[in-house]
Amino acid sequence: MKKLILVGRSGSGKTSLTQVLKGDSLHYHKTQYINYHDVIIDTPGEYAENKELARALALYSYEADVVGLLLSATEQYSLYSPCCTAQANREVVGIVTKTDHPDATPEKAESWLRLAGCKKVFLTSSKTGEGIEELLEFLKKE
Repeated sequence: MKKLILVGRSGSGKTSLTQVLKGDSLHYHKTQYINYHDVIIDTPGEYAENKELARALALYSYEADVVGLLLSATEQYSLYSPCCTAQANREVVGIVTKTDHPDATPEKAESWLRLAGCKKVFLTSSKTGEGIEELLEFLKKE
């Protein structure tokens, strides 16, 4: 199975997605440091939001096979610059979270991730399980 590092701002759903991918029940847990869960690396949102801390994400991405850029379907703006994946030396996929939320606009979030350079985008919900199986199948392919 490919090792996945999850990157996104605070509240984007990285830890919830990690729990669902591991088969755990959902429970709130604020990520304070880089967490390794077998083949998933969960990162604090502050690392993506602060350019000084973002350097650590670049270093930790070397331990992963795939970088997952998370963007909540409820976001009003994108954290990611256009074509930002061009500088990555790992496969980068987009993961839209919270697609089940009443205020969700997953199409907008998906378009922002594609603009960032993600060729594959998964639409997911940690609550309903939407898109989780598809993401797991992708991670299992060698």
